[in-house]
Amino acid sequence: MWRLDSLLESLQNLGSLGIFVGLLLEVIPSELVLAYGGFLIKQGQISFLSALLASILGGTIAQLFLYWLGLYGGRPFIARYGRGLLLSKHHLSLADHYFARYGDGVVFGARFIPIVRHLISIPAGIAQMNFIRFTLMTLAAIIPWSLIFLGVGYFLGQHWQQVGRLLEPYVPLLTGLALFGLLIYIYLIRRRKQH
Repeated sequence: MWRLDSLLESLQNLGSLGIFVGLLLEVIPSELVLAYGGFLIKQGQISFLSALLASILGGTIAQLFLYWLGLYGGRPFIARYGRGLLLSKHHLSLADHYFARYGDGVVFGARFIPIVRHLISIPAGIAQMNFIRFTLMTLAAIIPWSLIFLGVGYFLGQHWQQVGRLLEPYVPLLTGLALFGLLIYIYLIRRRKQH
């Protein structure tokens, strides 16, 4: 835990810039960085607005980097090494079709599912999802995510590190709701295109 504490202390010394850097690099889970940011707001060390803006910018730029990684590196990588990974050009065509049809909702919904929330940006880039739509869906998810965890950190105060324990019972439920929402979204899009 000393390493986490020392990393967070370094971020604290940077103020809102520390939140930006923490979310940009994602060395520490975003939930902890944001909860710590909420604690710093409560202590009066940073303002709510500066913490929120740093959260949105850091989180969005990190996802744009992964999107560009998929966009500029994904296709050549799969073309060269795809056979060894059991991936083909056909799989790329399927990904293109899938993101063209359902990309908006998938990118938004995936932001609330652990692990998937970061990885979704790479296939979105590989599938060449529209950059503006990708950015808007990313922002639409990052804003409430940031508000929730800044608020939880503020509420918990000096016990901000308990954010994981506090939310742990709800993770399966929230993940299930996000997956259910994605399935409903895909179903409604399919039904609309059939009529």
